[in-house]
Amino acid sequence: MTRMVNCVKLGKEVEGLDSPTYPGDLGQRIFDGVSKEGWKAWVGHQTILMNEYRLTPINPKDRKFLEEEMEKFFFGDGGSAIDNFTPKDK
Repeated sequence: MTRMVNCVKLGKEVEGLDSPTYPGDLGQRIFDGVSKEGWKAWVGHQTILMNEYRLTPINPKDRKFLEEEMEKFFFGDGGSAIDNFTPKDK
């Protein structure tokens, strides 16, 4: 049976994540309130952040930045915009 959540990112009830995707309290909040589609949007945004700012998950400072951005992306103001970034049309 599909697990449904009221996605904080999409603002509607949609299919939830199959399992937690991030550890700790933030990970539990994401599992409880973020959909698969919402998580996919974060992964795309995170990839842009990592590429544009040359971040690496090995660096504790970079991990902290990404975690703060994840918190803002889902539960705050939407996260940081990348200066001069224009996505390509699909």
